[in-house]
Amino acid sequence: MTVLRISRAGPLTTIQDEGRFGLLRHGISASGPMDRGAFAAAGALAGGGAGGIEFTAAGIELVVGSGSCVAGFAGGGFVARHNGRVVEWNGAVTLDAGDTLAITPGAWGNYGYLRFDRNIAVEPVMGSIATNSRVALGGLKGRPLRAGDVLELGVPGHTRAPLPIPPLAEGPVRFTWGLQADMFSRELRSRFAEASFTVTTRMDRMGVRLDDPEQVFGGATALSLVSDAIVPGDIQILGDGTPIVLMRDHQPTGGYPRIATVIGADLDRFAQLRPGNPVAFQPVSLEHAQAALRGGGP
Repeated sequence: MTVLRISRAGPLTTIQDEGRFGLLRHGISASGPMDRGAFAAAGALAGGGAGGIEFTAAGIELVVGSGSCVAGFAGGGFVARHNGRVVEWNGAVTLDAGDTLAITPGAWGNYGYLRFDRNIAVEPVMGSIATNSRVALGGLKGRPLRAGDVLELGVPGHTRAPLPIPPLAEGPVRFTWGLQADMFSRELRSRFAEASFTVTTRMDRMGVRLDDPEQVFGGATALSLVSDAIVPGDIQILGDGTPIVLMRDHQPTGGYPRIATVIGADLDRFAQLRPGNPVAFQPVSLEHAQAALRGGGP
C-alpha cells in the first residue's frame, strides 16, 4: 500500500475518474475530468491506475508517506518538481517514500492531472469515484482535497502505452446549433457566430460565464422556458443576456434557452481557457462534430 499526503492543494482540487454515465435521468451529472484528453494521457504515462487527481491553476504538492508509485502528469502548462528538481511536463516520475512532487502554475491552462500506476483506494459511489463537490458526491467525502488529506493507492492498474500528447489547438471553438436556437433571430445568430467573447473569473466545474463586450445579447429579454435536460457544452443565454457554457458538473435540467452546444472534440480545449482569454465560436454540422470526435475530421 502506498500512502500520499497532500501538503498543498489549490481550490477545487478533486479526485476524478472517467465519470458516472447513464444517471442524468435520475438528476445526476456524469462529472469526470474537465479535460478528458489530458486525464487519459496522464493515466497512460503513469501506467493505468484507476482514478486520478484533477488540480486547478494553483497546482498541488504531495509527499509519499510510505510505499512507492509511478506518477504521470499532463494537462495545461504547469511546472513539476520532483524533490525540488524540475522534470519534463507532460511526463512521469517514480516516487519513493519521503519523496515530494510539487506542481506550480505555468503559462496557460486551468486544469492538470496526476495519475498513478495504482488505483486510488476510495469507495465508489454509484459506480464511480468522481467527485461532484456541489452535491457532496464521490471522491474523498464528496469534497475537494485540501492540505493534510491522506490518500491510499491500492492494487496496480493495467499498463498502457503512453498516448501522444496533441498540440494545443487554435482557432474558434466549434459548436452545433442548440435545440432552442430558433428562439433567437437569424441576425442575432449570425452575430453570435462572428463575435468575440471573453472568459470571466466566474467559472467552475459547473459552468463558465462569458463576457459579451460586443453586446450580442445586450438587448435580450428575460428568456425562459420549461426546464429540460442539458449536457456538457450547452451554451445557455441567461435572463440578463449572459452566455454561460455548461461544464462537467452541470445541473441536470435548465430553464434558459440553449443557442448552441460546444462539440465534444473542443470541450477540453475550452475548459483550459483562462479568465481574460478571448473566445470565438464557429458553427459546424453534426456530421463534422461526429467526425472530429472520432478523430477522423479536422
